[in-house]
Amino acid sequence: MIKKLFKKIQKKKLKDKRFEYLFDKPLSDEYVCIDCETTGLSPKKDEILSIGAVIIKDNKILMRKTLNIFVKPSKNVTEESIKIHHIRPIDLENAIEPKNAILELLEFIGSRIIIGYYIKFDIEIISKYTKKYIGIKLPNNSIEISSMYYKTRPKNSEYQFIDLKFDTIMKELDIPQLGKHDALNDAIMTSMIFLKLRELTPTNSTFYKG
Repeated sequence: MIKKLFKKIQKKKLKDKRFEYLFDKPLSDEYVCIDCETTGLSPKKDEILSIGAVIIKDNKILMRKTLNIFVKPSKNVTEESIKIHHIRPIDLENAIEPKNAILELLEFIGSRIIIGYYIKFDIEIISKYTKKYIGIKLPNNSIEISSMYYKTRPKNSEYQFIDLKFDTIMKELDIPQLGKHDALNDAIMTSMIFLKLRELTPTNSTFYKG
């Protein structure tokens, strides 16, 4: 009920009616996995430098339906931030303006449920841009794969420590590494984790978040 009310309020705030499709019913058994590389770890202060996304449909990763774009930052990237995202100034020479990048991303996402690793951060930083350009936060439901993974791990007690690092999850699920960690590769590997976890998850379990 609260989620429906929140989305109704969001829809009224939408500045550009072309994006009403974001509020449509999610497509059946179709998801979009997203990963963002950013200048830092603060959604409020930092910026998106690249976005990788891929569609999952009917338990298959659609490699022909991917998004891989670099986003032009408002200022030059620093040496310290390069250590975080590994994106060099030369990589951003053909980067596109943030508004064009975000609108392209929204068209790619549609009304699909969003999947990601610590996806709350990605949604927060994307929402900073969507509020500026179309007046609303990203309204799509989301699934956090680290939560999915946690619920599949055997535990002796509810307080037992479970290592939720990305590389640990990959290793434990026997998911192959796809070369370097960039936004698109991370989105594809996250999609592989999601599909593997679906096999291990009871069908009546739900991981959706508004």
